Amino acid sequence: MVRRVLAAGLAVAGLAIGACGGRGSAPVAGNGVEIIPLPQMDPNVAIFATVQKDTIGEELPSEGLGTIRSTHWKATLGGFTQQKYSQALGFKPHTKITILNLSKKIEHTLDVVKVIKRPPALFPRNPKLPRIKQGGTTLELGYASGIIKPGKSVTVTLSKPGIFLFGCAFHYHSGMKDLIVVEPGATPGPQATPPDSTPSSSPTVRSSYEP
Repeated sequence: MVRRVLAAGLAVAGLAIGACGGRGSAPVAGNGVEIIPLPQMDPNVAIFATVQKDTIGEELPSEGLGTIRSTHWKATLGGFTQQKYSQALGFKPHTKITILNLSKKIEHTLDVVKVIKRPPALFPRNPKLPRIKQGGTTLELGYASGIIKPGKSVTVTLSKPGIFLFGCAFHYHSGMKDLIVVEPGATPGPQATPPDSTPSSSPTVRSSYEP
């Protein structure tokens, strides 16, 4: 789940529920949806928001996601998250994910540039990243999302297991490159340090799914 989606007010549907005694109970979620309680403005009303869990948020690292140096992948990752800050991504096969542009004014893409079997994640130095949509609805080598405008999203299915390296066609050299592990039990890696508190050298941590 991308919690910055909620903060930005993107892809979120608010639910106001009258509360007896001041709080009430949360609605029941399902089908990949998570229910999150929001701050109470009225003691007699409980407010919740629904957020899709299988979402990748993307934006420039300098906009807020930051970058993280992974010793496991031997690469610097940035610009994509399943939670709040940049991280290696991980989903189980056959998951249908949403790629959401968190930027307020900047267009982005998600283009797969390489498929690997194990670390290290050696990103191509100068890959040709198309800005138009290529490939079908399945994430694979050569897939390109096409331009995702600010606040907009596209969906893609993770049909094939593997480790996919990808980046943004506009901002690959500005740090927007990451990887996604598609395997049973795969989970997202540790998150980057927030940019406003990032020291001069990027943090080094052990990152993401490790077989």
